[in-house]
Amino acid sequence: MPLPRLIILIIGLSIILGLIIWLINSLYRLYISISFTAPLLANFLIFLIMGLLGLLIYAFIYYFNLFSSRKTNRRRHQRYANLKLPEQKTEAAQENLSAIRRQVETIQDKVTQKALLDRSQAIAENLNRGELKVVVFGTGSAGKTSLVNALFGEIIGQVEGTMGTTKVGETYRLKLKGLSRTILITDTPGILEAGIEGTEREEIARQLATEADLLLFVIDNDLRQSEYKPLQILVDIGKRSLLIFNKIDLYTEEEKTQILQQLKERVHIFIPEQDVISIAANPQTFLSETGQKIQPSPDILPLIKRLAAILRAEGEDLIADNILLQSQRLGEEARRLIDRQRKRQSEQIIERYQWISAGVIAVTPLPVVDMLATAAVNAQMVMEIGQVYGCEINSDRGKELALSLGKTLVSLGVVKGAIDLLGKALQLNIATYLVGKVIQGVTAAYLTRIAGKSFVEYFRQDQDWGDGGITEVVQRQFQLSRKDEFLKAFVKDAITKVVQPLSDRWEEEIEDTIPSKQPPLQQEAVLEEEDDW
Repeated sequence: MPLPRLIILIIGLSIILGLIIWLINSLYRLYISISFTAPLLANFLIFLIMGLLGLLIYAFIYYFNLFSSRKTNRRRHQRYANLKLPEQKTEAAQENLSAIRRQVETIQDKVTQKALLDRSQAIAENLNRGELKVVVFGTGSAGKTSLVNALFGEIIGQVEGTMGTTKVGETYRLKLKGLSRTILITDTPGILEAGIEGTEREEIARQLATEADLLLFVIDNDLRQSEYKPLQILVDIGKRSLLIFNKIDLYTEEEKTQILQQLKERVHIFIPEQDVISIAANPQTFLSETGQKIQPSPDILPLIKRLAAILRAEGEDLIADNILLQSQRLGEEARRLIDRQRKRQSEQIIERYQWISAGVIAVTPLPVVDMLATAAVNAQMVMEIGQVYGCEINSDRGKELALSLGKTLVSLGVVKGAIDLLGKALQLNIATYLVGKVIQGVTAAYLTRIAGKSFVEYFRQDQDWGDGGITEVVQRQFQLSRKDEFLKAFVKDAITKVVQPLSDRWEEEIEDTIPSKQPPLQQEAVLEEEDDW
């Protein structure tokens, strides 16, 4: 509402309120003065004034159109929401794609980077496409190709009973009366086929299914668990699906009714009853009384009616939903790739700093392993890990995080547990004189590794330790680092990077402390020189 009109409204309401108060008082006095001499006249006058006042209020409300505009705005808002819903989803998809392009720029693998950019470009091009994508999906020989043939009314694909007939996705165009968009129907390879080729074809089918605006999941009996699971996965990721019970001509009426009811009960959580449809796409031939073979017409009218109803009512939303879903899935894939890349980079940083910590402690051993002695190393490590995750951590914040985690390691008994664990693992591999230095140095490396892994979790969660706090993160990393396979590999590296250098240094120190023995001839020459002096 414009400001001048709002001011007029406020002033008008104030005047009306004041007039009401004044009128109530005046009417009361008027009524008292007249009622003594003419009671009927007093009552008539009161009703007349109240009626005039009501008209005045109504005229004021009508002028500002308070009630009707609210209703109109509500209807307009509902109409706008209905009209704009696909557009809003499309805009969200565009925003996702823009974010994906920014993320992809940080991926170091150029081949992967190009592949993601190409896929984002394909999704962007689909924003303006004019077709509805319907994908026929299911097990081999469930009658998918027969269903496509029946929809088109002509043979457009090889129809056989053996599995593996459709080896690649084949797409056909179909026009439905009353629908402006062309329908692209894709016949996919069968799932659950044996062998390497069958697995490869299934991957093609699953990929095509995830790109569908509408999915037709075809079966020829009650759902097996191996069929139920892929159907549920596709519905869970947002695929609008119809469950098609094909080959009903092979069953009696009673069997057909029973199977159809079982299907509806099994999938009612994620597929409504009206979207479970029974058909006979390619009915079997039978012999007439005269011995002539008769080929019944396909019984797919229920599917065509439901398909047409859905595409007419939900077509725009299906396209918008699918594009939004594709952009979200691509975004999730990009984030997973970036997360793996960051983990690799962080692992390299941790690997480097854990042996720096080992060197610091091994060179200047302390009475006990003190995490605070390696706080400076850990502070630098956390700053570098933060940079990998796009978080700029200054020196003071790095020291604060390092000290906090070091204290947590001590308070949880992780330091003592690490010493005991590594002591037993190392004593069999090192000389007695090196035990103290080595155990302290390797333990420092081990604890630095736990600290680094904990910092990775902290940055992965946007600088948050999570619901369990720093304690839960440290305990989880300690448990992971205690696994035998990791511990064996870690001790092997420790022997190479800590034990062997210390052994070599100790031998050099021993050699330096032993007086050099000169050959006899050299000793005599030295004595002669002394005599000359």
